[in-house]
Amino acid sequence: MMRRVLFLWLAAVMGAIVFIIPPAEGLGNVVKIAFFHIPLAWVSVLGFLLSAYWGIQYLRTGEMYYDLKSSTAAKLGLFFCIFATLSGMVFAKLTWGAYWNWDPRQITIFILLLIYGSYITLRSAIPNIITRARTSAVYGLFAFFTVPFLMFIIPRFYFSLHPEPIINRLGRLDMDSIMAYGLLLTLVTSTALFRQILCYLLKKEYRKYPANMADRIGKDGMKL
Repeated sequence: MMRRVLFLWLAAVMGAIVFIIPPAEGLGNVVKIAFFHIPLAWVSVLGFLLSAYWGIQYLRTGEMYYDLKSSTAAKLGLFFCIFATLSGMVFAKLTWGAYWNWDPRQITIFILLLIYGSYITLRSAIPNIITRARTSAVYGLFAFFTVPFLMFIIPRFYFSLHPEPIINRLGRLDMDSIMAYGLLLTLVTSTALFRQILCYLLKKEYRKYPANMADRIGKDGMKL
């Protein structure tokens, strides 16, 4: 039931973006890509944040269900980060004439993809589940320390073709009211979608653990 409601809501939001959000001066209807790109980037950061938090919880308690949550959140964050990058590439093609320009924001997101791609590779290279959980928890924590620098801080120090962020350098919301409400709606919707997918993946993944761990994960692991 919840999945059906979320699907219908997602369809309604996408329709609102296409038919209600007005064109922007200088960008026209291309601006509507931002209403997909920004929420994708937001939930990727959310995934990386949750991965780091649950990694800390694993290091503190040694409970394997925190490792499951941490790794699943990181993978989902990487998934959404890839789609944020792809949507940004489409925007770049339509506005700058090329999918990839080695713009500062493209470079930093590329580095972030490499960091979390390495996280996945690291986990797959360690067969022992305890060693894997401990190592990836530490790696995930340090990996998240790079996120605010790569996504929000470093790109601001260099000239960029990328449009001014929503919160500009003066700390003001650089967007009219219809667009602002539309963006808020997409952010809430993408967060709900992220949570739904994360819960589904956790329920699927916990069955791979030994029975005693699976029972504990099944009991507590769905509490996000």
